[in-house]
Amino acid sequence: MPVTGHDTLQVRRSLQVGDLAYDYFSIPEAEKALGDLSRLPFSLKVLLENLLRFEDGRSVTVEHLKAMAAWLKERSSQTEIAYRPARVLMQDFTGVPAVVDLAAMRDAMVALGGDPKKINPLVPVDLVIDHSVQVDAFASRLAFERNVELEYERNRERYAFLRWGSQAFDNFRVVPPGTGICHQVNLEYLAQVVWTAKEGNKEVAYPDTLVGTDSHTTMVNGLAVLGWGVGGIEAEAAMLGQPVSMLIPEVVGFKLTGALPEGATATDLVLTVTQMLRKKGVVGKFVEFYGPGVGKLPLADRATIANMAPEYGATCGFFPIDEVTLDYMRLTGRTPERVALVEAYAKAQGMWRHDGMADPVFTDTLELDLSTVEPSLAGPKRPQDRVPLKSAKQSFEDALPSLAGDSPRDASVPVKGTDYSLKHGDVVIAAITSCTNTSNPGVMIAAGLVAKKAVEKGLNRKPWVKTSLAPGSRVVTDYYRKAGLQTYLDQIGFDLVGYGCTTCIGNSGPLPDAIGDAVNEGKLVVAAVLSGNRNFEGRVHAQVKANYLASPPLVVAYALAGSMTRDITTEPLGMGKDGKPVYLKDVWPTPQEVDAAVRSAVTAEGFRASYADVFAGDARWAAIGADKAAMTYSWDPNSTYIQLPPYFTGMSREPAKSVSDIKGARILALLGDSITTDHISPAGNIAKTSPAAKYLMSRGVEPKDFNQYGARRGSHEVMMRGTFANIRIKNEMLGGKEGGYTKLWPEGTEMSIYDAAMAYKERGVPLVVIGGKEYGTGSSRDWAAKGTSLLGVKAVIAESFERIHRSNLVGMGVLPLCFYEGTDRKTLGLDGSETIDILGLEAGLKPRMQLTCRITRADGSVQEVPVLCRVDTLDEVDYYRNGGILQYVLRQLLASSEPVGRA
Repeated sequence: MPVTGHDTLQVRRSLQVGDLAYDYFSIPEAEKALGDLSRLPFSLKVLLENLLRFEDGRSVTVEHLKAMAAWLKERSSQTEIAYRPARVLMQDFTGVPAVVDLAAMRDAMVALGGDPKKINPLVPVDLVIDHSVQVDAFASRLAFERNVELEYERNRERYAFLRWGSQAFDNFRVVPPGTGICHQVNLEYLAQVVWTAKEGNKEVAYPDTLVGTDSHTTMVNGLAVLGWGVGGIEAEAAMLGQPVSMLIPEVVGFKLTGALPEGATATDLVLTVTQMLRKKGVVGKFVEFYGPGVGKLPLADRATIANMAPEYGATCGFFPIDEVTLDYMRLTGRTPERVALVEAYAKAQGMWRHDGMADPVFTDTLELDLSTVEPSLAGPKRPQDRVPLKSAKQSFEDALPSLAGDSPRDASVPVKGTDYSLKHGDVVIAAITSCTNTSNPGVMIAAGLVAKKAVEKGLNRKPWVKTSLAPGSRVVTDYYRKAGLQTYLDQIGFDLVGYGCTTCIGNSGPLPDAIGDAVNEGKLVVAAVLSGNRNFEGRVHAQVKANYLASPPLVVAYALAGSMTRDITTEPLGMGKDGKPVYLKDVWPTPQEVDAAVRSAVTAEGFRASYADVFAGDARWAAIGADKAAMTYSWDPNSTYIQLPPYFTGMSREPAKSVSDIKGARILALLGDSITTDHISPAGNIAKTSPAAKYLMSRGVEPKDFNQYGARRGSHEVMMRGTFANIRIKNEMLGGKEGGYTKLWPEGTEMSIYDAAMAYKERGVPLVVIGGKEYGTGSSRDWAAKGTSLLGVKAVIAESFERIHRSNLVGMGVLPLCFYEGTDRKTLGLDGSETIDILGLEAGLKPRMQLTCRITRADGSVQEVPVLCRVDTLDEVDYYRNGGILQYVLRQLLASSEPVGRA
């Protein structure tokens, strides 16, 4: 239900839109009690409306509403609010474990004598299967069909489980494989900008809001839909009616002026914005875009910027409703009634952006003149490391010594069965992939035009480049067909490989054997160029050390050039059929060419046709059966994909009365800065020598059938063995050695992190992990917290945390702690041999309290340092006391559930 009925301020009003009437909760009416709110940031107006609608005198009070008004004076707040999003979005990697947890909660509810029907989403949930397709086949007209076949072969069990979930749970829909990336499907179809729901005989209108189990949920903020990524555990709580507990955020205003120059793309803009905001420091904050330049940005460009919020560290990057929003809604086939409602509602609520309006009040601001944006890439390791295109060659050469190690700088390895050799800097992957850009017709059409001009000049991709095209939705295929561009992309190897999130999440598939062998033989630093949003070490491909983010047309250009050691702004991409060199400027389309193709090929009819039957799926999907009648899931004890997790084993109806201190803990891993959730819980290939591989082989699974870690997130046995198993992670106990290894103390014996954790578990020894700055950056990957918990880690002590991972740790009952300024693992001289006590918890856990970390060294000396407990809110205190958010929710639902069989 969207409202609680309390409404102390009496702000519920009626809105007439044509022949339709809606109830809504009026911000202008609230101003009569709260004061002028007209210059509140648009994103905070969305939160304010949410509080007005759910004001009940308990979880939301008038004091919370007054705190929103007070924000205008203070421009920040320490007030905790209970926010209830309208819906939840999932993808299959993160969605499968969430549905596993819901199924396990039903089992636990039965075991504790409760009603399993209580475990049901209370808000709409959409799960889009988009993360499982891999680029096995490429550069072939049969690539799409072959990759889909393999996808179903590898994932049939997971897909059958999701079919069961869509039938067993209310308010739960599944978008089948081969449809698109969840964020693009959300942007183009699911999102409504203004949501509506029945309450009795009334239709209530309110802002469309969501949380998603993927960090790039933020993309939809480009459409003025407030949303961000959370861990699966937080999303499950939201599905089950629990509010998202948060502090009223600071809002950084990003002023845009001017217009993009010729030659610059939305990707170049977003890489510039990402670099600026990372430098500014916006972790945990909202970013809101304003200024005259906003009106000049197409909706797709706004979505591209909003998509990258996790990369610039913000909770979201919000664009308000304006005429551009309405134009996009019409283009994408939303109904005229919905478009009319959005306009009327936004204007009635003071949520309408227009030129000449007074700027909102922000916590802080920064500004960018769009005309200064230049063609760029980002790499070779981080999305915020923008490199001007003209400096890309030099940038790679500067990075090469640290990447190459002892491999000679002039290493050259003949590729077996070919007439060419492979060298440092050669581009072996060129992928048009990921939600960042494939939602944007401008850059996608530009890529097609580069391909067309290249083919007409007689160019082709270099033979060592693995090329792929993975659009974010079938709409792309429609407009490529109408524009006559797909045939040219096919001719240079950019055949359709699937609709989904491929190379960007490590589903790039294997390199051809001869290429992979040459890379290994020469220890070559080869490169990937992709139109994605993530390029962390080990993410794109295990054999590719240099990874660059770029616009789709630049991806095509680098496939033609074949090397990062070529300056494509001055050196030719190749030789044309007339024997003359062909330069980038010869194949780069003009803005007029791009605009003309977009106008003619991108149509509302194309969007409507692509989404006409979005939940039906193909014949393969229809052939997967599921037991419609089963309230609880029939777990297969032999499964290595879907397993009953142990979170609720031995769980009591009530939590322990007090929280215990952590004593005698050993350090499982001693880690540096910018440890990502990829480092903690990889999503890509399962290494054949890893603990996860050994487990799978012990269960009769052949290496060819290992699949990816991401595909096995429904198996806690695989995932806990994969925790801290990234091939690029460096545990500082081991002096620079890469991989998931540690030392078992007090012996000092080197072994895998998993094996050490199990040894400590047998000894009854708790564990801690020590980290540096920005611990847990990257994807909102709940298994990074789940796996940490299952290994027996009781606390993570770092210099700072990324927002989502910190929250996820609390949600799994792991204590996040921060060193105070001036203290870190280096100043403390930690080497991993120490034991750690965390003291002060037994006195009573409170949000953001100071605790004591007592370090006992191998020589018996003791040092105590204060640490900040990053359990930030009272709700999080409850979650931690219960052992995690799922246990908390289960106990709450159990308390409201009559035992089965009672009257």
